[in-house]
Amino acid sequence: MEKIIEFYWDLGSTNSYFALHLIKPVAKKHGATVVPHPFNLGYVFRKQNYVLMEEPKVKLRSRKIDLMRWAKRYNLPFQMPKKFPMKTSPALRGALVMRRLGKEWEYMEKIFAAYWERNDASVGELDGLKPIATDLGVDPAEFERLVESDQIRHELIFETDGGLERGVFGVPTFFVGEEMFWGKDRMEFIDDELTSPTPPRVRRPATPAAV
Repeated sequence: MEKIIEFYWDLGSTNSYFALHLIKPVAKKHGATVVPHPFNLGYVFRKQNYVLMEEPKVKLRSRKIDLMRWAKRYNLPFQMPKKFPMKTSPALRGALVMRRLGKEWEYMEKIFAAYWERNDASVGELDGLKPIATDLGVDPAEFERLVESDQIRHELIFETDGGLERGVFGVPTFFVGEEMFWGKDRMEFIDDELTSPTPPRVRRPATPAAV
């Protein structure tokens, strides 16, 4: 049976950047396929009345230091972009367009590298995404048409709402079968789950009320 790792992500998530790289050796080890799910974190934050940067300064400072430690440990060219946070829905819709063309993962790697390695916030808008489409051999005008289409917009809503229904509250979130793993630091647990899967949950019939 093919092993599947589902991966909920958002371009605006620092930890999704690391997860994108760290999940690859785990998948390779087990011969698993990573199935990405774009997840509109901005929409979810608004729904939850959560404002990303309205946290204690000491926490934000510590988080940045911690991210640079992760970058050093895994030899990744990560840097905090000057424009943060940013709107990511066009980029997320772009991933769904690229899914149709069999280029979803390549596209994800390019937009994450642009934003989190080269400080290129233009990938938050269509004008910055179209050159990436061109690099991947996709007509930029057709790419723009599809990204702006109602069908792709509805697909992103479907992906995000579907994640919420499964219990996703942030990204990166992974699923192996029914087991959910949240965060870039859960790779060992995912490895364990792929090695020895948790038995499927059995729904027991309700106990009849005493009469």
